[in-house]
Amino acid sequence: QVIIAIRVLVLVWESGAPVAYVVGGWDPPLGIALRADGVSAVMMLTSAVIFSAAAAFAWKEYRPPRGLPESRASLVFWSALLAMASALNTLFASADLFNLYVALELLTFAAIPVVSLKGSAETLRAALRYLIFAVFGSMLYLLGIVLLYGAYGTLDVTSLAALIRPDAATLVAAALVTVGLLAKTALFPFHLWLPPAHAGAPAAGSAVLSALVVKGSLFLLMRLWFDTFPSLRDPAAMQILAALGAAAVIVGSVMAIRQARLKLLVAYSTVAQVGYMFFVFTLVPVLPGESWIAASAWTGGWLQIVSHAFAKAAMFVAAGLVAEALGHDRIRDLSGLGKRLPLIVLTFAMSGVSLMGLPPSGGFSAKFMLLVAAVAEGRWLWAAVIIGGGLLAGIYVFGVLARMLAAMPDGTRVAEIGRGRQLIA
Repeated sequence: QVIIAIRVLVLVWESGAPVAYVVGGWDPPLGIALRADGVSAVMMLTSAVIFSAAAAFAWKEYRPPRGLPESRASLVFWSALLAMASALNTLFASADLFNLYVALELLTFAAIPVVSLKGSAETLRAALRYLIFAVFGSMLYLLGIVLLYGAYGTLDVTSLAALIRPDAATLVAAALVTVGLLAKTALFPFHLWLPPAHAGAPAAGSAVLSALVVKGSLFLLMRLWFDTFPSLRDPAAMQILAALGAAAVIVGSVMAIRQARLKLLVAYSTVAQVGYMFFVFTLVPVLPGESWIAASAWTGGWLQIVSHAFAKAAMFVAAGLVAEALGHDRIRDLSGLGKRLPLIVLTFAMSGVSLMGLPPSGGFSAKFMLLVAAVAEGRWLWAAVIIGGGLLAGIYVFGVLARMLAAMPDGTRVAEIGRGRQLIA
C-alpha cells in the first residue's frame, strides 16, 4: 500500500495533473471514475504509512497462533483493518457521490467492530452509540444525494459542479449532506460518540480511528464545498461551520483537561483538534488560489489534517503501551514512567508538541498558517481560539508529562515493553 501511494504521489507531482481511471471503460455519468489529485495522493500516503505502523504494532497482540485456529479477535481485527484501509483509499480517489456513500458505509461498519473488540459492556455501549450517530449521518447524506440526483440526473462530482445552481432543492440537499458528514466527523455537538469509542478500542485500533477514520468524512466535506458546491458557499453558513469548530476546540480541550484516564484525554483531544480544520471554510473565500491569505489557510488546514494524523496515532499507541506496562491508564498513577520507559514518554511529549502547536512540529506550521490567515482577514475571534486552544492543549499535555516525570512510588510494578513497539510509536 505504501509503495502504491508513493507511486501515485510521484505521478501527480511529475505530471502536475490528477491521475484518473475510468472503471470498466464506462465514462461518467454512466460509469464511475477514480481520480487522485495532490490532496488525494498525500492523504493516501498518510493513510498507508499509519495503517502499516498500526499493523506492525498490533502484530504481537493479534497474530494468529502457529498451529492453532485463528481466534475471533484476530480475524475481526485484521479484516476490519484491511476494510478500513480500502474504504479510505476509495474515499480519497472517488469522484461519484454514491460511490463515496458506499465507501463511507464500509468505513463505518469496519470501524465499529474494532471499537467493540474487547467485548466488555462499556465497549459495546460505545460501539452502539457510534453506530447510532453513524446511521443518522448516513441517512442524511443519502437523502441529500438522492435530492441532487433527482435535480441534476448525475452524481459525478465534476459534472455536478458544472450544473449546480442555488435553488431550494439544492440548498436542502447540501445542508443534509453537510450535517450527515458532521455527525460522522464528530464535530461539536455531534462529538458524543467519539471519546468512549476511541478510548475503548485497542491501542492500534484507536490510533487508526482517531488519526484517519474521522478524516474520511472531513475529506469529503472539504471536497464537496470547495469542488462541487463553491457556488453555494454563503459567508454566514461558512461562519457557522467555523463557530462549531471553535466550540469544538474549547469544549474538547476543557474536557480533555478534566479526564482521569489517559486514553479518554487523548480521545477528547481529537474532538478539539478536529475543530481547527473547520476554520478553513471561512478563511478560504471560494478557491484557495485567489490570494496568499486563502492559500495560507488552505495549506494550513490540510497540514493540520496530516500532522494531527501522525501525532494522534503516536499518542494513542504510546497510551496503549502505558496501559500495557502499568495495567491501567489512570493519569494520577503514571509517576515514574520517565525513568522506566523514557521512549514512551518522549513519544507522548513529541505528539503533544504538535497538538499544542509548538515549533518545529507540523502542528505549529499548520496552526501558524491558519493564524496568519485569520489575522490578515481580521478574524480576531478565530485567531484568539487558535491561540487559546494551544494554551489549553499545553495544560493537559504538560499535566500528563508532569505526572510521568515524577518519582515512582515504591512497589510499583512495570511490565517489560519490547523496544520494537516503542520505536513504532
